[in-house]
Amino acid sequence: MRDMDRNRIIDNAFRYVGLFCTALGIIVLAVFLGDILITGLTRIDWSFLTSLPSRRAARAGILTAWTGTAWILGLTALIAIPLGVCAGIYLQEYGARSRFARIIEVNIANLAGVPSVIYGLLGLQIFVRTLHMGNSLLAGAFTLALLILPTIIVATREALKAVPATLREASYGMGATRWQTIRHQVLPAASGGILTGIILALSRAVGETAPLIVIGALAYVPFVAESPLDEFTVLPIQIFNWVSRPQEAFLVNAAAAIIVLLAITFIMNGIAVYLRNRWQKKVSW
Repeated sequence: MRDMDRNRIIDNAFRYVGLFCTALGIIVLAVFLGDILITGLTRIDWSFLTSLPSRRAARAGILTAWTGTAWILGLTALIAIPLGVCAGIYLQEYGARSRFARIIEVNIANLAGVPSVIYGLLGLQIFVRTLHMGNSLLAGAFTLALLILPTIIVATREALKAVPATLREASYGMGATRWQTIRHQVLPAASGGILTGIILALSRAVGETAPLIVIGALAYVPFVAESPLDEFTVLPIQIFNWVSRPQEAFLVNAAAAIIVLLAITFIMNGIAVYLRNRWQKKVSW
């Protein structure tokens, strides 16, 4: 009885501590978001979204920042999604179950937790200096692609692993080859999980600042990028630039830019949640 009472007390203590931490986190987040919304909503208008940066806060906009973010997001997706999905398919469906394969799997999972600034240093050496891409959109996209590749690979493998083995066996029993089974049966069943991992990985890339600063992304770009070889800036760097200025008007601009960045992130995460729920219902059927 004493052991049971002790375990019950410990369970209740952990439960109350967890509830307290959760409530505290929600309150802090609500205060933070409320302050940003109150400060920045009055600044968001069409002119703010379509104006170039300026030394005068009233005339400054985020056109170059959000277009640079769109460029980076698109190029990163084009590079990382095919490589990550193909690597996940190979490791899960074709790779041999050997000790070497297990070492690769562990290292890929560990790479997902490497600080982003390390990828920035890697991108600086490989893409900026060795391949002479300079501080261009292409160099930034390749750097962020390296950053999110482990996440996409792991998500793809987990989605494929969740597909019932009976589906593969039934396909083989009908005379289908391994690739036909993967293409027509396994991938459609795992598509929701794969898309969820891709969107969450891209959401991380949208908010990254350190790797792009390391490779030479600019804080002030007075033109809109028109090709992958142009110099660029992104919303997080623009926000950092405005926050570091002493004028209060620039802090209002930063709050408005944060709202735009949060809106992009929340939309992408919402799509990921929707796809995950839809995929789980499909698998349960």
